[in-house]
Amino acid sequence: MKIPPVPDKPRHIITADQFDSLYQALPDIDTQLLVETAIESGLRWGELTELRVRDLDFATRILTVSRAVVELSPEDHPDGGRFLVKEYPKDKEYRRFKLSQQIARKIDAHVTANDLGPDDLLFTYQAPTHPRSRPSSEAGAPPAGMTEPNEKGRRYRHGTLTAYNEAKCRCEHCRGAYAMYRAKRRADGKDEPRTPRPRDTDGHIPADWFRHQVWYPARKTAALGKVRIHDLRHAHASWLLAGGADLQVVKERLGHASIATTAKYLHTLPTADETALDALTRIRNPQMSRSA
Repeated sequence: MKIPPVPDKPRHIITADQFDSLYQALPDIDTQLLVETAIESGLRWGELTELRVRDLDFATRILTVSRAVVELSPEDHPDGGRFLVKEYPKDKEYRRFKLSQQIARKIDAHVTANDLGPDDLLFTYQAPTHPRSRPSSEAGAPPAGMTEPNEKGRRYRHGTLTAYNEAKCRCEHCRGAYAMYRAKRRADGKDEPRTPRPRDTDGHIPADWFRHQVWYPARKTAALGKVRIHDLRHAHASWLLAGGADLQVVKERLGHASIATTAKYLHTLPTADETALDALTRIRNPQMSRSA
């Protein structure tokens, strides 16, 4: 029996104004450059964080995408490491496309300022040197009801220290209560804040570290809800098509195997139907159209 296909969920694409708010909320110029490069290029995370200086021809502004990096557990890595660089990402073919003049200029300045060589990564993990500042939880009010019984059969209300300590509940609300308690103690000078443990990396940026330490705090400041890093790739495609870019050109920039995949980004911005509505208005109200 053939099962009916599940319809695709509508994409919610961030607008240029929302991106600007996110950009301003990022903590430093290096992360701003990384995020701006992501939305200007439409690269996947593994492609973006494996970019090296030699991949960009600064004279022509042509970027060649020929590798991607994946993060593995040491048990799954052939050499016991954490990051594995793979040649020919995704569709087994190189991708070559041009970057805008402004982002190429910023990357060039970044390379010069950091004295990067041809084989150096453009974006690297920087070990933390300051005490951690845990952001407040994005969760709303704790759920009604009590925790599961602990070994003594006792239950505790969610979102409290006793639920965290006695019931060993690790839901976001109970963890948030514990985090707020620790933050208050540090603010009162009762605890020494710890410097975050450096990540085991060869220079590549761990995706989960970037999400928790950079992306989530900036996203919250910009009031962007559940926008993911990968959604910058969706925004890149939508913005290009909304601006009149050729569908085949966008397909090649993104590395899609099928043009049908690229076509899904048509009409995903809130203003995408304005042209059609204007045409409908002109037909139904010709006098208004002539007066305009």
